[in-house]
Amino acid sequence: MRHLTLLLLGLLLVTPAHADALLDRLSAAAPGLDRSVLALALTARTCAARARRVGPKLAVIDYTRPSTEVRLWVFDVPAARLLHAEHVAHGRGSGDDVPDAFSNDEGSHQSSLGLFATAETYTGENGYSLRMDGLEPGINDRARERLIVMHGADYVDPEQARRQGRLGRSWGCPAVRSAAARPVIDALKDGQLLFAYARDGAWLDGSAFLRCQAH
Repeated sequence: MRHLTLLLLGLLLVTPAHADALLDRLSAAAPGLDRSVLALALTARTCAARARRVGPKLAVIDYTRPSTEVRLWVFDVPAARLLHAEHVAHGRGSGDDVPDAFSNDEGSHQSSLGLFATAETYTGENGYSLRMDGLEPGINDRARERLIVMHGADYVDPEQARRQGRLGRSWGCPAVRSAAARPVIDALKDGQLLFAYARDGAWLDGSAFLRCQAH
């Protein structure tokens, strides 16, 4: 029964008319998000839903945008609602204002791309935090062992970013403003999806979620 439910959900999500209408509504709700990036995120979500239970929330990070701008959006997909639009840090090993290097390697201090499933919350040295599991082998599947989590950070300060030319950087985590951490994390915890995008040819050409292969 569970597999039938997942199959039916997957078929519903990929119905062309439904997909186009959903993309239109979500794009209208978040005009600052590149429509083509949002379309890729929805494609990845649809593909994931064919093989696993996915929650209603989807976060999209566009790392082609500078850190001084909003580049994280959180949606309630079935309701076609934008829940949050936030600044988000990238790893210090990934570059300055606009990241240009990404990694799955421990010690790289770089951000990872691709599709993640969110997991449990905990309170650690960075306060209230959200664990994430990378779903793409070789691209982000070491996220948990690398301690790549979402958390709040004082260095995610948009005003300071405008003065110094870039946001503060993490060790690879998608850190958000301290004041936004709890509502964003609570929206995304426990089996939601996060899609991190950049113009990386190898990932874009090789991701099974973007080519919608069976897993």
